[in-house]
Amino acid sequence: MPMNPGDIERLIKESLPDAEVRIEDLRGDGDHYAAHVVSAAFKGKTRVQQHQMVYQALKGRMGGELHALALQTSAPD
Repeated sequence: MPMNPGDIERLIKESLPDAEVRIEDLRGDGDHYAAHVVSAAFKGKTRVQQHQMVYQALKGRMGGELHALALQTSAPD
């Protein structure tokens, strides 16, 4: 069963409360999303570490309920 964009955003914000999150359904199939996440928690972290933080926020749903997620992460300016 695919995830809806609201659930993805909610899970990310539960782990990163200050995050600005924008989710795009890339194919309209509920399985392929892009997430743009901006959070102060990313400051001083590598891109890989930032992505790992988002994947942890999704609590194991990657590869199951959520098939593909293209991530763009950054700390606020």
